[in-house]
Amino acid sequence: MILVLAAALHAALGALLGPIGASTSLHTAGMAGTEVTVTVTGLRSAKGVVRACLTQDSRKFPKCESERDYRLVAPASPNTAFTFSDVMPGRYAIALLHDENRNGKIDRALFLMPKEGFGFSRDAPVRMGPPKFEDAAFAVDHDPVHQIIHMRYML
Repeated sequence: MILVLAAALHAALGALLGPIGASTSLHTAGMAGTEVTVTVTGLRSAKGVVRACLTQDSRKFPKCESERDYRLVAPASPNTAFTFSDVMPGRYAIALLHDENRNGKIDRALFLMPKEGFGFSRDAPVRMGPPKFEDAAFAVDHDPVHQIIHMRYML
C-alpha cells in the first residue's frame, strides 16, 4: 500500500519541477485577478526551495502541465510564504514540493517513496495516492484568498 502511494505521488509531483527560480503563468491580458497567498508550515528544514502549482485542471491535478497553471518557486524557510498574483475567478487546487537539495527532481528511496516533502491545498488527505482535485479545491473570486498548507514527509 505504501509503495502504491509512493509511486503515485512520485509520478504526480514530478510535473511540479522546472527551473529553479521559475515563476510562470499565462492568462488573459487586461483582466485583473486577485491574489492567492500561501503559508507553508511543517518544513523540516530551510534548505532548498518550495515549488508550487496553482491549477484549475481537475483531470491532471496535481500535475502542473498546462500553460494556464500558475507556477512559483520560493526559497524554503521557517516562515515560507508566497503569493500568486492576478488569479482569475474559478476553482483551483495547489500542489507543493519541498525540493530540499535544489536538484530539480524528486529524490526517492525504497521504490519511489519521496524523500522530500509535499503538500496540498485545504490539507487534502493523501490515501492511496495524491488527493483528488475536489478534495484540494477552493473557490477564488475577486477577494484575496489565503491557504495554509502543511508539508508532509514520508521519510
